[in-house]
Amino acid sequence: MQLHWKNYKNLLLLAYQSLGVVYGDLATSPLYVYKSTFYGRLRDFQDEETIFGVFSLIFWTFTLIPLLKYVLIVLSADDNGEGGTFALYSLFCRHAKFSLLPNQQAADEESSLKRFLEKHKKTRTALLLIVLFGACMVIGDGVLTPAISVLSSISGLHIRAEGLSNAAMVVLISCVVLVGLFALQHRGTHRVAFLFAPIVIIWLLCIGGIGLYNILYWNPRIYQALSPLYIIKFFKLTGRNGWLSLGGILLCITGSEAMFADLGHFTAASIRVAFITIIYPCLTLQYMGQAAYLTKNISSVPISFHASIPSSVFWPVFVVATLATIVASQAVISATFSIVKQCLSLGCFPRVKVVHTSRWIRGQIYIPEINWILMVLCLAVTIGFRDTTLIGNAYGIACIGVMFVTTWMMALIILFVWQKNSIFALLFLLFFGVIEGTYLSSSIMKVPQGGWAPLALASVFMVVMYVWHYGTRRKYLFDMQNKVSMKWILGLGPSLGIVRVPGIGLIYTELVTGVPSIFSHFVTNLPAFHQVLVFVCVKSVQVPYVSPDERYLIGRIGPRSYRMYRCIVRYGYKDVQKDNYNFEDQLIVSIAEFIRMEAEESSSCDGSPEGRMAVIPTSERSSCLVVRDADAAGPSIYYELESPNLNRRRRVRFELPSSPKVENSLVLEELAVLVEAKDAGVAYVLGHSYIKARKNSSFVKKFVIDVAYSFLRKNCRGPSVALNIPHISLIEVGMIYYV
Repeated sequence: MQLHWKNYKNLLLLAYQSLGVVYGDLATSPLYVYKSTFYGRLRDFQDEETIFGVFSLIFWTFTLIPLLKYVLIVLSADDNGEGGTFALYSLFCRHAKFSLLPNQQAADEESSLKRFLEKHKKTRTALLLIVLFGACMVIGDGVLTPAISVLSSISGLHIRAEGLSNAAMVVLISCVVLVGLFALQHRGTHRVAFLFAPIVIIWLLCIGGIGLYNILYWNPRIYQALSPLYIIKFFKLTGRNGWLSLGGILLCITGSEAMFADLGHFTAASIRVAFITIIYPCLTLQYMGQAAYLTKNISSVPISFHASIPSSVFWPVFVVATLATIVASQAVISATFSIVKQCLSLGCFPRVKVVHTSRWIRGQIYIPEINWILMVLCLAVTIGFRDTTLIGNAYGIACIGVMFVTTWMMALIILFVWQKNSIFALLFLLFFGVIEGTYLSSSIMKVPQGGWAPLALASVFMVVMYVWHYGTRRKYLFDMQNKVSMKWILGLGPSLGIVRVPGIGLIYTELVTGVPSIFSHFVTNLPAFHQVLVFVCVKSVQVPYVSPDERYLIGRIGPRSYRMYRCIVRYGYKDVQKDNYNFEDQLIVSIAEFIRMEAEESSSCDGSPEGRMAVIPTSERSSCLVVRDADAAGPSIYYELESPNLNRRRRVRFELPSSPKVENSLVLEELAVLVEAKDAGVAYVLGHSYIKARKNSSFVKKFVIDVAYSFLRKNCRGPSVALNIPHISLIEVGMIYYV
């Protein structure tokens, strides 16, 4: 009984916290829905029957998309607890050999549709472009949500504050709030997160209570509009104008995608509980109350939300509304950082600086370049449009675009991952695809009235992402085709044909097998190399997080006497490498552990040319130290273990297993060389590559590689910064890649 109560307590706590992070955007939608809906020629139909129809559309849209689609279905399609467009793509790629990205896994089942998708490369490219389009629309949300939310809230000054009712003054105040919001991003969401949930809860209770008051005071008959018959009457009465108004009605579901995208911070059950118990009833009451008020105050449509607030509570509600819009903006900005980080990890975005702002909360990150780009774009939208209706047109296209992508991806998940009958996937696609397609068709008609903004933003970001992905993939394929043969390395002998100087050389490469061409280039041009060589490959795999126990893969290259190793360091697309990460010592201890494991499992003195790769657990290791023990006969390699239950650390020394004397001496000798090399110092060897298109390439390829990709490489963070390589130990080797 106590265990069940503890589980319920944790569930309610997560549901409470989700209100401030997940639902800020969805909760502030009542600020601008009715104003955006009654825009254009629908103003000619402002009567009770039309308002009943509009509310009925809002109610059923809010019920079918957030409640039925996301809460009941989509939240079940998590990728190891993570959600969002990239999570669906990753989940799908692991069940079909369909990815254009490295490290895809083999398929688990076969089907004719799947074989068709795997066979045609253009379909794989099309799917990647669709996923990138969805990611770009989320970035568009990061620009438009702060603009429309803050401007809608501040526009309440039009009603009550004399002297501040000038439109230019409202825009100015909104811009000041936005600049302050983006300026505080570097402090991290976690510093003010404890304020988010109470603000959203107070806001929801306020608008729910005001909605109930308006229902009882102005028009209790509004409950009749819950019947879908009023939707039919609405379209019969308004015709084409009613269809065009759908672009405003869909704003009632903006932020629904956040329920799935922010799944990694909470649980599906907690998000469901928060939506069903608080979000759904409070927002339904608010939309119903606004409709009841408008049936008796038709002329107040442009200011419906603020006008429907009773005078006695206007200013407190105004303050809470402003705080709620800041919370909503903060949540969307954080989600944008997460999306960019995922794109970066999967090789679809130029390298940017990622700052981990919380020591305890894994997903809290800050990206300076993206933050200031968002701020400039957000201010440009606010100053350029000045009208929440025009911004709402843009906002609607961005939101429905992401939802449409999610619907298509979910159909594939139902078919391939859940392995349901194709009829279920088809029914899901048709039902939600028709609804969202109808809203999308209406929104597209408003492209000239502001709807072009998210399409322009998405196009720019999409071109940047695809160019970077294309150039990175071409470079990777060049490395694969120009690997150094093991026969050539074996021909050099243990000295590799050069002088082996003391120290460890870490050669960074994107290859998980073979030796990169940068190695032969280095050997050809320089007369010396380090006595221990480690080929390091930092890879992102298509899972959200990689356990520390599975992060390091260590193997041997060539015979034991060559002292050459391979280390593959794996990260998930949501993992963040911390700045204080003690990589050198972790790596050396992992290699020493590999040598010890190899001695235990094999009686052979020499490994195979490529050797086997072994997973080296590191989760227990909080810090490492590689030293010589003066009291010991041989080298000693220590590392510290920290018990989660005891507030203490203990130092552990590797103990070699009982083995024949000859083998034991060989292992001791290899460990001694490793420790001597660590004492001499570690150097990082990194390729400084120049990517050029071949002379016989097409004009388009030359432009993409020589102009666009080259420009992005010159203006993004260098690989040494992205990999946290100390500049004092960095050696760069220049190479030209003709792709």
